[in-house]
Amino acid sequence: MTPTSADRVLAALKAGNLRYREGRSTAKYWQSGESNRPQNPSAIVLSCSDARVPVEIIFDQGLGELFVVRVAGNIAAPSQVASIEFAATQFQTPIVIVLGHTGCGAISATLSRLNQKKDPSPDNLSVIVDQIAPSIAPVVGPAPIEMNEALADQCMQANIRASMEQLRANSKPILDRTTSGEMVICGAFYDLETGKVSFLS
Repeated sequence: MTPTSADRVLAALKAGNLRYREGRSTAKYWQSGESNRPQNPSAIVLSCSDARVPVEIIFDQGLGELFVVRVAGNIAAPSQVASIEFAATQFQTPIVIVLGHTGCGAISATLSRLNQKKDPSPDNLSVIVDQIAPSIAPVVGPAPIEMNEALADQCMQANIRASMEQLRANSKPILDRTTSGEMVICGAFYDLETGKVSFLS
């Protein structure tokens, strides 16, 4: 794969998101009973598990066209890295998208922890919060802050960028493929109000 193939995939996903926003989503082959085709994903998406962010739907893609890894806060913990590494090597996928979203509960929980306005999270949720906290702590700073939408969005984007870096840092196959130009990693976020996916520069 070449960067050009990644560009083509990205253009197709942007076009699909536009169709979704305009109410022009295309009919899918699984709707005619052909759901047993082999998977051949053109992109890997590391997404938040929020029920309002159905990845295939917002990109107007069908079964087998995206390899989606979903976890609260779109964190790149070991199991997510392993899943993405598998897909990247198995399917020679040219692009990985780390997809966050506005109004993310995992970001809000982490902000509350950092701002000391909330008791520590239950043990299992702490796994998510502890993964996110280092990436957004520089945005928040040491002093108590006023919680607002703009700050949450800054932290959400900082967390996306951190996950992108963790994919490279914690997987040699992913690092090798991105270094050689066989694959690119990009960040994006979904706006719950507008339905638009915006890509980070």
